[in-house]
Amino acid sequence: MMGPAPPLEIDPPLINSACPWATTLEDLRLLHACPSTGAVTTRTSLINGFDHGPAKHQYAFFDAAHRSSAQNASLNSLGYSPLTLETYLGFIQTISDEQPGRSRKGFIVSVTGTPEDIAASYKSVSSAATTVNFPLAMEINLSCPNIPNRPPPAYSEEALTTYLTHLQAAISTAHADNTPRIPVGLKTPPYTYSTQFHALVSALEKATASITTITGVDARKGGGGEEEGEKEQRTCPISFITATNTLGSCLLFSSSSSSSSFSSTTSSPSPATPVLPGSGIGGMAGSPLHPLALGNVATLRRMLDESGSASDVLSRVRLVGVGGVLDAEGYKRMRAAGADFVGLATGLGVKGVGVFDEVGRVLGLGVGDGE
Repeated sequence: MMGPAPPLEIDPPLINSACPWATTLEDLRLLHACPSTGAVTTRTSLINGFDHGPAKHQYAFFDAAHRSSAQNASLNSLGYSPLTLETYLGFIQTISDEQPGRSRKGFIVSVTGTPEDIAASYKSVSSAATTVNFPLAMEINLSCPNIPNRPPPAYSEEALTTYLTHLQAAISTAHADNTPRIPVGLKTPPYTYSTQFHALVSALEKATASITTITGVDARKGGGGEEEGEKEQRTCPISFITATNTLGSCLLFSSSSSSSSFSSTTSSPSPATPVLPGSGIGGMAGSPLHPLALGNVATLRRMLDESGSASDVLSRVRLVGVGGVLDAEGYKRMRAAGADFVGLATGLGVKGVGVFDEVGRVLGLGVGDGE
């Protein structure tokens, strides 16, 4: 009988989050080879890929304080990866084949799509996990703010419940086919008021089901064995939550146009030029997002631990803290807020893969690898 969700295990607890700098095979190779990363997250993909247009899907770095040339924040109008889920599973198989043996440093495969797509994605990722030399987990990204006419499903309890229902069915089907279960997580948007947090936790509580497990069997009794006892357990399809994604509806002007847009207190402003194409609206990450991300992680940890009758299950859901971590101090703050693991995106984009060694060196992190 299907048991509780397997936990997400990452050592050291430092990873990249789904981002443009985890798109290609070479990106993933470099991240996996870095001794200071405990796992690698792929850029979010769809089964059939995303219609990426370089002219409109862009990103830019900036200095949040506008006091120096040091870049510590990002704004993007990106959607998802133009590469398909199948392509990423192929990349992962290639990297697995290049390993000398079994490794504990695995991949978190970030996916999105319709509820039906997520069910199909689980089947593909869980099947792929049986052919590679390291663990796989799946992250369901329900939080991108840049998709026109498609608000992030993670803001809606009803939408979350639909996704979780399809996920539960996919897990049950895979279990019936004897496919080992893999950890699954949700990537959430930045929540800014209590109702949004409650919607997520309520959906998880509804998805928490009771199962009956056999606590002991004595094969000597009755020749064929008899049940000695049964135990009621509650289980949730989710093993982890990644909090948070970028904050949408943000705008940034180029430094030259913003400084010259007002020539005096009485003149009309001249048109300013956004750093991103079109309206210039995009999702913000990096240093300005950090306090909000810390608050999301702390609030989720508290609410999961205090979730009433489901707290015995939801308290075991692990948190990947993401948002504005660019150095060791940011890592420490995220762990102090309640994150089990810490993810970097803008820090990776600004500093390259070396940012993980920078953080790991200060904290004394190292990879626990082997059988």
